[in-house]
Amino acid sequence: MFDLPLSTMQRTRGEARVALSTRGGATRLDTLRQEGSAKAFLPRAHTPDPEIVFLNTAGGLTGGDSLSYAVSLGAGARATAATQTAERAYRSAGGVAEMRVSLDVGPGAELHWLPQETILFDGAALARETDVSLVADSKLLMIETIVLGRAAMGEAVRTVSLSDRRVVRRGERPVLVEPLAIGAAALDRQGPAALAGIRAFTTLAWIAPGAEDALGRVRSAIGDAPHAAASAWDGKLIMRAMAEDAKPLRHLAKRCIEALRGLPVPRVWQV
Repeated sequence: MFDLPLSTMQRTRGEARVALSTRGGATRLDTLRQEGSAKAFLPRAHTPDPEIVFLNTAGGLTGGDSLSYAVSLGAGARATAATQTAERAYRSAGGVAEMRVSLDVGPGAELHWLPQETILFDGAALARETDVSLVADSKLLMIETIVLGRAAMGEAVRTVSLSDRRVVRRGERPVLVEPLAIGAAALDRQGPAALAGIRAFTTLAWIAPGAEDALGRVRSAIGDAPHAAASAWDGKLIMRAMAEDAKPLRHLAKRCIEALRGLPVPRVWQV
């Protein structure tokens, strides 16, 4: 039996890109590119606008893997993009898993980026960057949810390395910058400035001209949920929430998303 060095172990590579534009009064597909473990589908949807579903056929990410998703909307186009299931970052035997999301929303276009949760397993190492480009009148609804292990499986996350950076620009001006880093210190359940027993947390952002007008609807959707709040200013509405388990957080996110969209969450969410 031979011991193979880490450098010879197979690693996942995947890239999926989708571009849509308006033709004949409807949003239609221009480009679909997919390679490696990354796939993109446009299933039949019972909504007025297309739904894009991304899938990592590798079933998750570990050290040394690389995954990239991209969506581009032309002028006036509208679409929703989601992931078919939660993305999983498994224990790394060496190296960091890298993920990149690029979203480009043209004039008068509207994109709803609604991926399902990212689940971090004990020992995971993940670096993710999300870059969004908007113009003066484009609109973006986006959510990112992090879950530390699966409560139903009794999993405990004691060590993890997460670098998660989200940047939204309108023209050349950054309008939302969200750097997040989680390491061993943040997992200290006794630290008052750490997670202190929280297993799941989410950020929902609605970035659009007049986004402040939706604040009342979102606060009504939050209701009396603990550890959740929303605020709005300067064309942005941000809702943040956390919970001891992913399930109540998902239901809260669903209510807030539907309050903003006036439409159900994508069918792949299966809430």
